[in-house]
Amino acid sequence: MADPTPDHVRALIAAGLACEHLQVEGDGRHFFATIVSTAFEGLPRVRRHQAVYAVLGDRMRAEIHALSMKTLTPAEWQAEPVQHGAAAAGVHSHH
Repeated sequence: MADPTPDHVRALIAAGLACEHLQVEGDGRHFFATIVSTAFEGLPRVRRHQAVYAVLGDRMRAEIHALSMKTLTPAEWQAEPVQHGAAAAGVHSHH
């Protein structure tokens, strides 16, 4: 099976979670996602991550070997000092 692409991972997340903003970067093995969703409102970070893992289901183990994520509500996203550009400087290389 070919390694998943960032676009494939993005489509999987978007299919199961309503997102205001969704950006996925990666090399086929390791991915970094910035996910902005109203579904995260009132949830601690661990519950937000669990919601994303639930959307990905078995694909998380079978296809996606490592996923780092930033999960934000729309209000948190607007408050971010650096937004709408590339992911925060220096975070997209995971070795």
